[in-house]
Amino acid sequence: MTGQPEQPTRDDYAWFCEVPTRWMDNDVYGHVNNVTYYSYFDTAANRFLIEVGGLDIHDDQVAGFVVASNCRYREPIAFPETLDIGLRVDRLGTRSVTYGLAVFKSGTPLASADGEFVHVFVDRANGRSTAIPDKLASALAGLQRA
Repeated sequence: MTGQPEQPTRDDYAWFCEVPTRWMDNDVYGHVNNVTYYSYFDTAANRFLIEVGGLDIHDDQVAGFVVASNCRYREPIAFPETLDIGLRVDRLGTRSVTYGLAVFKSGTPLASADGEFVHVFVDRANGRSTAIPDKLASALAGLQRA
């Protein structure tokens, strides 16, 4: 498509998680509905924070709130399909992180969709932005682009 950045490849991402499509992901047009891609992005980012960063979503004093997101759709995906969601860190601040994400059909080199997702970390007690805890910041730093 004209005006879009170059189609990302798997080499553009540092970490992946597998996500199967579900029957309910398809819309009446026979492909995964656009809003579902944001769910895939959210799943990948939070799985990374939990599995690699050690975030305890029930008891930690911080939570990541999504404050911005976007997605570029490059080719349709439909149920049934196994997807690999690629994740990297495009910007790591003291209170927020901007992820780069992409959706790949299993075994394919080019992204079917890609976008950005911004988490601001907030103190659960008062709802105000707060510093990213060291354990999470360290894990996120490992995903930064060279």
